[in-house]
Amino acid sequence: MISHIDHLVLTTRSIKQCKEFYSKVLGMKVETFADGRQALLFGQQKINLHEYGHEIAPNAHLPVPGSLDICLISVEPLSEVEATLQQNSIKIELGPVKRTGARGEIESIYVRDPDLNLLEIAYYL
Repeated sequence: MISHIDHLVLTTRSIKQCKEFYSKVLGMKVETFADGRQALLFGQQKINLHEYGHEIAPNAHLPVPGSLDICLISVEPLSEVEATLQQNSIKIELGPVKRTGARGEIESIYVRDPDLNLLEIAYYL
């Protein structure tokens, strides 16, 4: 019945800092839509941004910055991702480590965004 995720919503304290991190560091495209709302596009998905305290209804029961824990798949080997993270002074919390993704074995590194959300950046082996 369900084929894939279309979008998810990230609640952030600063849309500006959030957009900067995800576009500059992770290469996502920033999109403005529907009355000035902001989103991050990558692959065939997007992340809609809600500013904490000004969420669009309906929304999650307890939308708070720092509650997201997500795995993002890289099209580049992790060595290239690590180099980009280092160039942008982003600390790697863990990794590279082997994990299991939706389609098999992956190698992952873990970082935090400006709101302290946990991002697992993975590459299929």
